[in-house]
Amino acid sequence: MTTDVHDRIIAIIAEQAMLDPSEIRAEMTPADLGIDSLGMVESIFAIEEAFDISIPFNANEPEKSDFDVSTMGSIVAAVEKLVAGKG
Repeated sequence: MTTDVHDRIIAIIAEQAMLDPSEIRAEMTPADLGIDSLGMVESIFAIEEAFDISIPFNANEPEKSDFDVSTMGSIVAAVEKLVAGKG
């Protein structure tokens, strides 16, 4: 499951950033990918819809969120945790 979840998240974020998924690395930040706060919110909505989860993210104060969006790796890890907790 982990690889599938990872690949789907990367595909969603790559689409938002208009990049090929192979260009995205775990240590990259949304800013590295050219994703602004609106783009991040759109990505989060797409991830929520794809996995039928609810992400605790405050776009106005992302530093106060329990959902770490600092890097692609942290986003993947956080979504994997939410998906695992769903079952």
